[in-house]
Amino acid sequence: MEEQQGVLTHVLLAKFKEGTPPDQIDQLIKGFANLVNLTEPMKSFHWGKDLSIENLHQGFTHVFESSFESAEGLAEYIAHPAHIEFANLFLPHLEKFVVIDYKPTIVRI
Repeated sequence: MEEQQGVLTHVLLAKFKEGTPPDQIDQLIKGFANLVNLTEPMKSFHWGKDLSIENLHQGFTHVFESSFESAEGLAEYIAHPAHIEFANLFLPHLEKFVVIDYKPTIVRI
């Protein structure tokens, strides 16, 4: 196994609060996606809704994934005024969330 060089993945699992209108969730997701245009360290952004047939999601409904070139880039993103402003709008709409940061590892067989 080898750790992929120069990539750090930032994953946010989220459950929106009951009663948050779908159009508001859509606007929040668009705002999240726009951070890739506002914060240079953020290299990519992907998101999706839980589609698991195993029902092991523990109530989390959405996943947001972004990538950074380094831990320093992630730290710069977290401290960036655009991220702080967005987080202050986004987080109050979440019932619960969890964040995981990791370096992808490639398995060669």
